[in-house]
Amino acid sequence: MIRRIASELKDHAPFTAMGAVTGIIIMVIIVFGNVPSQISQATFYTLHPLHVVLSALVTTAMYMKYRKGKLWTAILIGYAGSIGIATLSDAVIPYLGGALLNIEIGFHIPFIETEEMPFLGIAKWVVINSAAVIGIALGYWKHTTKIPHSGHVLLSIWASLFYLTAFGIASWIPLLPLIFVFLFLAVWIPCCLSDIIFPLLFIRKAGPQENH
Repeated sequence: MIRRIASELKDHAPFTAMGAVTGIIIMVIIVFGNVPSQISQATFYTLHPLHVVLSALVTTAMYMKYRKGKLWTAILIGYAGSIGIATLSDAVIPYLGGALLNIEIGFHIPFIETEEMPFLGIAKWVVINSAAVIGIALGYWKHTTKIPHSGHVLLSIWASLFYLTAFGIASWIPLLPLIFVFLFLAVWIPCCLSDIIFPLLFIRKAGPQENH
C-alpha cells in the first residue's frame, strides 16, 4: 500500500503542478483586474460544490470498481472522502496557508454553514451536502474515475485559490511563489487521498500495477 501511495503521488505531481500554474495565472488576473472579493466568494461557492460532486463520484466509483460492497458502505466512503477531504483541500489548507503568511483571512467550513448560497438563496450546507449525494449516486451507478479525477484536481486548485481571494486580504503579487506551493500541496495530497488512496484502504485486493 505504501508503494502504491508513493506511485500515485508521483504520477499526479506533474498535472497538479500545471494546474497550480493556472491558479497563479487566475490570481494575477484577479489582482490586476481589481476583481471584488464578492465575485471571488460567489466563484468559490460555485466551484466547491462541483468539486464535492466529482470527489464523491470518483471516491465511490473507485470503491465500487474493485469491491462491490453494500450501498451504505459506499455512501459512507463517498461522503467522508468528498466532504471531509474537499473541505480540507478547499478551505482548511488555504486558511492555514494564509495564516502562515500572516494574511488576514477568515475561516469557513462550507458544509455546515447556514448562510444562503450566492445566487441560489439556499443554505450552503444543503447545497454542499446535496452535491455529495449526487456524486455518490453517480459513482455508484457508473464506475468512471479517470476524467472526473482530472476535473476534480483542477476544480480543487481553483476553489483553493478563490478561497484565498474571497476571504483573504493581502498584497498577492509578492506572495505568488508561496501561493503556488500552497495551491500544489492543497490539492496534490488531498485529491489523491480522496479519489484513490482512501477508497483503496477498504479494498483488500486491487491490481498492483494499475495507476489511476
